[in-house]
Amino acid sequence: MTMVHRTSSTRVAFIGNSLPRRCGIATFTTDLQQAIAASGMADTAILAMTDCGRSYEYPATVALEIQENTLDDYVAASEYLNRGGFDVVSLQHEFGIFGGEAGSHVIALLARLNMPIITTLHTVLSEPSDAQRRVIDRIIDLSARIVVMAEKGRELLRTIYRVPADKIDVIPHGIPDFGFVDPQPVKAKLGFSDRTVILTFGLLSPNKGIEVMIDAMPQILESRADAVYVVLGATHPNLVRDHGEAYRDSLLERARHLGVEDHVVFEDQFVDRDTLLDYIAMCDVYVTPYLNEAQMTSGTLAYSFGLGKAVVSTPYWHANELLADGRGVLVPFGDAKATGSAIAELLTDHSRREAMRKRAYSSSRSMTWESTARRYLAAFDAARRGDRLKLIAPFGRDVRSPARAGTAPPAIQLGHLLAMCDDTGLFQHAVHSVPDRHHGYCVDDNARALLVACALNKTGEQRLSDALTSRFAAFIQHAWNPDTLYFRNFMSFDRRWLEDRGSEDSHGRTLWSLGEASASDISPSRRQWAASLFIAALPTVERFSSPRAWAFTLLGLEPYCAAFPGDPIAEQYRDLLADRLMSLLEKTEADDWVWFENGLSYDNARLPQALIATGRATRTPAHVSAGLRSLNWLVQVQTSPKGQFRPVGSSTFGEQRKPPLAFDQQPLEATATISACLTAWRADGDAAWTEEARRAFGWFLGENDLSISLVDPETGSCRDGLHPYRANENRGGESVVSYLLSLAEIRQLARLSGDRTKPELRALRA
Repeated sequence: MTMVHRTSSTRVAFIGNSLPRRCGIATFTTDLQQAIAASGMADTAILAMTDCGRSYEYPATVALEIQENTLDDYVAASEYLNRGGFDVVSLQHEFGIFGGEAGSHVIALLARLNMPIITTLHTVLSEPSDAQRRVIDRIIDLSARIVVMAEKGRELLRTIYRVPADKIDVIPHGIPDFGFVDPQPVKAKLGFSDRTVILTFGLLSPNKGIEVMIDAMPQILESRADAVYVVLGATHPNLVRDHGEAYRDSLLERARHLGVEDHVVFEDQFVDRDTLLDYIAMCDVYVTPYLNEAQMTSGTLAYSFGLGKAVVSTPYWHANELLADGRGVLVPFGDAKATGSAIAELLTDHSRREAMRKRAYSSSRSMTWESTARRYLAAFDAARRGDRLKLIAPFGRDVRSPARAGTAPPAIQLGHLLAMCDDTGLFQHAVHSVPDRHHGYCVDDNARALLVACALNKTGEQRLSDALTSRFAAFIQHAWNPDTLYFRNFMSFDRRWLEDRGSEDSHGRTLWSLGEASASDISPSRRQWAASLFIAALPTVERFSSPRAWAFTLLGLEPYCAAFPGDPIAEQYRDLLADRLMSLLEKTEADDWVWFENGLSYDNARLPQALIATGRATRTPAHVSAGLRSLNWLVQVQTSPKGQFRPVGSSTFGEQRKPPLAFDQQPLEATATISACLTAWRADGDAAWTEEARRAFGWFLGENDLSISLVDPETGSCRDGLHPYRANENRGGESVVSYLLSLAEIRQLARLSGDRTKPELRALRA
């Protein structure tokens, strides 16, 4: 492998457990840090995760300690890393070592970092829970590169988690550079002279399959009466905390019951590396009888293999790869008879055992910690190069920015929107630009698509086909559940609704699209359909508590009430929902926080937009004033130090009255801001609002924190957002309709070129 040329000034921080904490992640993190430090190519430090109620005498290499359940510690760690001039962060991820649901606290740390993150996934689940999937997806998005230790990990990342191949590095678990030694001298040193030794090492817990090996011992003793099974390792600390030594006691009782207690030795200790290497060196056969296939890596297996041991193992993922081609023996899970037979054969066939040992030792030379360090350094270097690479207009065209009045925006292209639709409706997600059938459809995106159809009915644009518009309408009609009086939201690819009712926000957004269609759909029949369904679904909103659902509904009430003036039910709900938004603002507003809630979330600009539009339509100056005031505050919050539009990042969602974080940035926020600013301009005539709208649209075309264009002007596709170091390469349904809605509004504004004397402009503002 080519050596990575670096200076010793490179600073690398490792986040994970650290010795003297007793666990495999602690051992791995410490070994990796020491190997990187020994290379002379980086300065290193560890940020150590500390489990609840414990304390450790950490060495000087541990620069900071993070209490796993203390969220503030994660935030403080991010500040420490950002201030400390670290060039790269190496995260060691395993479920169970970070606080929050499914370890979600670590996201608060990662999302705030200013340097590239390389994450080593010690476990890759093939069937994660919803919470686990959300956390892993977020970690993957925040990471510049992902490291796994087996090809199976790469396969799962590609097929289940949709990680691009060029983002994944397979780096085997490191091993000590230890000689190929004769077991006999070490046996004498440890008191096992004249014994045939079978060894298992690791923290003791029920998933290790020790019971199976104990059950196999009578069969092994029939062939080798001198055999002894050594179980080296303390009981897992969590098991001791919850159950004491009940599990170890049950294993001792099992050995006594089978009459093999003199041939099973429990060494109840957490040993240092030198002692461990002695124990591995003296064994004749190493066994890992784990019970779970989904074991992506095993440090004990890697170490034993690297010392040239004959290994018998169950076929968990790591063992399947490492022991293939005669480098070890695989036996079925939980099969004591097969395990005993395989071990007995090796113990009685010296030639076969030695040949297996030599194959293992020879194959493992590329796994030494020195080699592992070089591979990690190469991954760090690739991540840093990627961090420095900021591309403008990556689709090969010079896309002119509409940030200045008079600059022509792109033409509307519908190729990607059409590609994202089938005869059911608009797909939710895409893998790059390819529709992802796995996630099916949702009413949210089809409602947005109906809004696009209405927007393209304006003068100067090419309308969507009647068939496609009808398809979006049909999806919304089918989503309506008259039994619950809610719209369903999520539908699988095989057209099965996945719920009886969707969220409040999806209901409100669907009402918005129906209200718009009731006024501006090109088909008189569809306008009547939209108005009828709008009124049927409107009363459900009265029991909603979501401010965004209220705002979306108000945005639908504006065109509906214009098309059907004097409808008492619609007017009643318009007053009710606007008053609710006003009450929220009055309750939470302060000099430095002019907002409706104690935190910012998604689609923020829709709240002030709804108040401005409603106040203008009902001639209620207080509503208009409140909307303008809150939108002006939001615009300032969404402005970067460079003066560019910076939407509220999704990492901020739920934060209480804190400045928003920069990432992840999503098209939805730019679209909402553009619409809100143009609504404000219609209300007070201040041209500054049109400049704000153009500035927000410039975000799509590269005027953003990363100077990356999100759109392909040839197809009309739009990337799903900006991560800290790259764009999200997927181009889903929400993104394409968000971009098209914004482009339609900016094109309409550009056609009028800011001349307030033109009748078309007066019509636009009216």
